[in-house]
Order: sequence, then C-alpha cells, then structure tokens
Amino acid sequence: MALASRGIQHSPLSALVAPCVYPMAPLLSSDRRLNRGYVIAAVDRVPLRQKIGYGLGTFIDMWGHWLYANIAFQVFGLFLGVAPALIGVAVILNRVFDAVSDPVFGWLSDNARTRIGRRRPFMFVGAVLSGLGLPFLVAVTAGWGSSTVFGCEVSHYFWFMIVSSALYLPVVSCFNMPYQSLGNELTPDYHERTSVFSYKNTVQKIPEAGLFLAGLFFTREVWVGATPDNALERLKLLFTTGGAWADAPDGAQPNMLLGAQVYLVICGAIIIVAGLLCASLVRERYYEKLVAANKQKAGIKETLVQAFHCRPFRIQVAMQLAYNLGLSMVNALGFAVTAYYVCGGNLSEANKYNFAMGFAYMVIGFFGIPVFAAVSRRLGKRQSLVCVYAFAIMVFVATWWLYTPHVKWLQILASGLISFCSAGFWTLSASIGADVIDYDELQSGRRREGAFAACGSWVNKLGMALGAGVSFFILGWVGFDRGLGGAQAGHTIFMIRFLLAAIPIAGLVAGIMALVRFPLTQHKMMEVRAQLEARRGKV
Repeated sequence: MALASRGIQHSPLSALVAPCVYPMAPLLSSDRRLNRGYVIAAVDRVPLRQKIGYGLGTFIDMWGHWLYANIAFQVFGLFLGVAPALIGVAVILNRVFDAVSDPVFGWLSDNARTRIGRRRPFMFVGAVLSGLGLPFLVAVTAGWGSSTVFGCEVSHYFWFMIVSSALYLPVVSCFNMPYQSLGNELTPDYHERTSVFSYKNTVQKIPEAGLFLAGLFFTREVWVGATPDNALERLKLLFTTGGAWADAPDGAQPNMLLGAQVYLVICGAIIIVAGLLCASLVRERYYEKLVAANKQKAGIKETLVQAFHCRPFRIQVAMQLAYNLGLSMVNALGFAVTAYYVCGGNLSEANKYNFAMGFAYMVIGFFGIPVFAAVSRRLGKRQSLVCVYAFAIMVFVATWWLYTPHVKWLQILASGLISFCSAGFWTLSASIGADVIDYDELQSGRRREGAFAACGSWVNKLGMALGAGVSFFILGWVGFDRGLGGAQAGHTIFMIRFLLAAIPIAGLVAGIMALVRFPLTQHKMMEVRAQLEARRGKV
C-alpha cells in the first residue's frame, strides 16, 4: 500500500538504512494515527487453513525442545536420583548441540531449491524423525549406578542424557528451522503478521498444556507397581477406569520412568501427525518470485555473521534473551515452590496442581493473544510490548502472595497470568522478527529467513537453557535436599520464593532497556515495504 494513499508524508530513509545511524523513536510514542481506518489488503491476508496449519508445527517446537527439560527433574532427579546440578549441566549442554544443528538447517533451507519449495522438504522429514526419536530420550532402566570422575560421583544417567540429546536435537532442528523461517514469509503486511503469529500461539496452547500434563500423567496411582511387562495393561486402565487417575497413595512410589516412557511414545505419534499436516497445509509465498530463480549461495559462516550485523536484529535478540533468562527459571523453581512449600512435599498433590496450572496456562494465556494483538493493532508493536513488560513485572511481584499453602489454588492464577504475558510477548516478538527480515532485505537484497531463524532460535534456547540450568544450581546453592521432602529449611524456602520473583523481574527490566533502542516502528516499516516493492515488485 503506497504511503501517499494513507495520507503519510514520505521521510528520508537514510537514517533507517544507513548501517550506523538509527533514530530512536520515543518508547511511549503511539502508531495510533496510522491505524485509524487501517484495512489489510485481501492479497496480503493468509487463508485460515494456512494459519491453523502453521500453528500445528508448534507441537514439534514445544515437545521436541521443552518436554524433556520439563520432565527431567522429576524423572532423572526425583525418581532416578541424578543430582540437580548434573541435570542443569545436561539441560545447558542441549543448547551446545543446537548451536551446531540450528545454523546448519537454517542455512540449508535458505539455499535449497526444490519443486515444493525450500522449507517444506525439511519439514516433512523432520516431523517424522522428531516423532520417532522422542521416546528414546527416556529409554533407560532403573539401577544404572554411577562412576567417579575427578573425585566426583557422576550418575551414568547423566551421560545418557548428554548422548541422547546430542542425537535427537538435530532432527528437531531439521523441522524447526525451516518452520520458523517460513513464518516470516507468509505475508508482507505489518498487522497480518501479528495475526499469523496470534493463530500460531493459540494452537500452541495445546502442546503447552501437554508439558504440564506430563507430570500428572506419570505420577498417577496406575503406575504404582507398574513394570514394562504390564505397561499396556496399565495404559488400558487409564482409558477405561477412572480410579487409575487417582493420586498415588501416601508412601507409594509410582514408576515415573515407565509412565514417562509411555507418555513420550504418545506424544511422538502426535508430533508426526501434526508436523506432516503443517508441512502439507502451508505455502511458501516468497519462493517462486524472489528465491527460486536466484541460484546465488552464501557460506554458512558468512550468512550467520551478516545476520548479526543487522542492528535491529541484535536488539530483538537482546530483548528475547533477557525475557527468556528470567522466565525459564520458573519451571524448576516454580515446581519446587509448589511441591515443597505450597504442598508440603506431597508430590502427587503437587503434580495435580501443576496440571491445573498448565490448564490455566493454556486458557488464560489464550486470552492474552487477542488482547495484546488488539493493543498492537491500535498502538503498534513496540508500545504493546511496553504493556506486556509492565504487566509481567506486576505479576511476578504478586507471586510472593500467590504461592501460599494457605490458599493453594492461587498458584493456578499465577501460572495463568504469567502465560497471559508470555502469549503477548511471543506473538509480538515473532511479528517484529518478520519486520526485521524485511529491513535486512532492503539493505542486503536477499531473503535470509533461515539465517535469522537459526541465530534467533539458538539465542532464545540458550537463554531458556541457561535459565533452566541455573535454576537447578540455585536449588543446590540455597540448600535444597530432596531427601527432606516437605521439611526443607526455612532459609531454603524463602530464597526459592524470593528468587522466583526477583530473577524474572530483573530480566524484564533488561528487556525494557533493549526495547527502548528498537528502531522499527510501524511508520518505518511502511517505508521499508514501499521501497522493497518499488525495487522488486509485490509478493
């Protein structure tokens, strides 16, 4: 849409395009004037089936990357006895493997040229391999023992966690990097991009609930006394007998390992179906016009380095890293507060509340998507992110009172409100990412979604892994001892509760500091689009 037709004066692009000069728009300035009467052109709209189809890819992204991290503490720590610090090391090292596989598959999909596009072939293969490989992450048996390394006792399960992740994560990258790249090229419209990622994050609430359901699933009474020989029989009871879903009796130890193995088999099958549907329903809008005829290829190192030369991208990555570092600590610290403070060491009750919190995370988070999308449509993406950060800070301050043994259900509200903020953040952040890639095309003349997706995804996962991994070290640092159950020291409980609020708030404040410097307002992006279409035509 031409700028003149919107009644907007053309302003020089030199400040926007110049590599070292970036005017800083006031953080609280509003794009409201631009959005009065704004109508998304019919040609820019993404069909509903493609939006939903694209959303189905979140099953692989969520379960392939985060289901394992979510259950590691309970399965390997509480059931198999691996030290929390070792689990933290294993979770952090996952990102080392992503550091190799994400850039490789991002670069490969950027340079691929096939009859059905450059993204979808990788997605078809990655969907199948991700689903088949998921159950092997917990393919262990009880009693593996340990060995001494440099005077320290190291569980053999720790080495399994390292090797299995190193083998599995590259096949997740095979799907996820082309998938993330494809989301940035579904539409050129500033607001339709937010709509696409709103649908994506709405569908994502289903696998998010699956993350919380896992702990409830493998701590049910049906797994007490379960063995591999009667696993199918116990699984049948879950679908035919309501009592199988009851809490494990006090003092009884459910076979959480076997329950987790069954759960991951089920999730793996769902991953295959969802991934194949996603790859079948989406279309690569930019491929035929801008990519297919361009045979020029760049080396992987050159591509990744050039991506980080884009200053708006570096700012976006800084915002996401700050957000992830803080909020990713919520899983381990939040479960510790639920289990050992709110529920007094009763793991069955804690997992029941954890599932209820997951349900609230899905439902209340669902409402965060349209709310912040509507705010973005009215004020613009930057101003909407200010609202997200401010509300999130208030929520984490409130967690001090929402996690309490006196009114246990309040922690369910805490989980829902955290999700409300996260849904808005990830919807807007993803939409901003597509704007960054348009800006980069104006400077470089190339569409490099894969490179940006790889770099951004790796930094995001690095932040999440560091946060999750550090949270396990924090548990050891504050004196957490799983053998004490609900009788943890008062200082230990106080520090876990305090850090559960303080660390995310610090990350949110850092994110606001990065957001202040983000230059791509709605007005600037309209100028960028006009320049691109004048150069290479519309897509």
